[in-house]
Amino acid sequence: MNPSPASFAGGPPICRPSTPTGERWTFGFPDGLVAEVHTRGARLHGLWVPDRHGTPADIVLAPGDPALTATGARYFGATVGRYANRIAHGRFTLDGEPYQLTTQADGHCLHGGTDGFDNRIWKAESVHSPQRTGVLLHLRSPDGDQGFPGTLDVTVGILIGRDDELTFSYTAVTDAATLVNLTNHAYVNLDGEGAGDVLDHELAVEAALFTPVDADLIPRGGHRPVDGTAFDLRQPRRIAEALARPGGRPLHTGGGYDHNFVLSPYNGMLRRAAHLHAPATGRCMEVLTTEPGLQVYTAGQFDGTVVGKSGTPYRAGAGIALETQHFPDSPNRPGDPSAVLRPGDAYRSTTVLRFSTRD
Repeated sequence: MNPSPASFAGGPPICRPSTPTGERWTFGFPDGLVAEVHTRGARLHGLWVPDRHGTPADIVLAPGDPALTATGARYFGATVGRYANRIAHGRFTLDGEPYQLTTQADGHCLHGGTDGFDNRIWKAESVHSPQRTGVLLHLRSPDGDQGFPGTLDVTVGILIGRDDELTFSYTAVTDAATLVNLTNHAYVNLDGEGAGDVLDHELAVEAALFTPVDADLIPRGGHRPVDGTAFDLRQPRRIAEALARPGGRPLHTGGGYDHNFVLSPYNGMLRRAAHLHAPATGRCMEVLTTEPGLQVYTAGQFDGTVVGKSGTPYRAGAGIALETQHFPDSPNRPGDPSAVLRPGDAYRSTTVLRFSTRD
């Protein structure tokens, strides 16, 4: 059963296991954000956010049947890795050594392979203070896992602050050179999970370049300017209107966005990547990240097979994923920022979702 945000109103901040065995955790602040996180996949299962009238709604898409997180809904809300997004043909070369990763049906490696981090049981512990509350989740990925070299120790923090911010913090260390690119794959609908599509949401992305892809969603050529195309989101645009511009793929054709945007500037510091606004409810979500890229995915392939927590089938555009990341297939694209992690170094990445409302 999902937690009731009403139980937090007027009380102290809470972080507690919501099941006796500790595979689900609930945390939040009175009259602010409330989250539910599952240890399978270090997964954000729910997030209750107040609208302009102070009424909370769960904005995170998740299947009503938890078993679907192993099949048709495996990436919903999950921490994905070792390498988020795609590596062409599952192949890369590191320090002169070729590696072959596990691949999905299309012959490419997506989100870490056929048995990625989204399918693992992470160890969880609470983090609790007057200013923030949440969980730290830990995972050890052995040498050779899905074909990746090196034993990787990963920690993901999912924390809520009093300032209505949800923070994802990632750290990792390795005993051999490897690739690391972690992100959270939550789909959100700021009108509420199951409330329809996100076509009326207004989206802005801080990117002057995007990454064209082929039919398998593998990058082709270099990054291209967004000017005059459906990918020019430097000013807020209704998603439906943006997709109608040159190069856009309307959702009714099974299209929409599933593209990497090259964020600018990139200096490894936390800065704004995107802003999402739902006029109907007034909810706003600002995305800040230390990462160089943002994968925007408007769920154009959803066909109603997955039924959500509210009992509503998820169809095309039911949510939007804003995945902060290194670029797709960057191990095979020397001009892109490197995703290589070496012994003695630490991988660190932070993404913040900052919530507010607008009249």
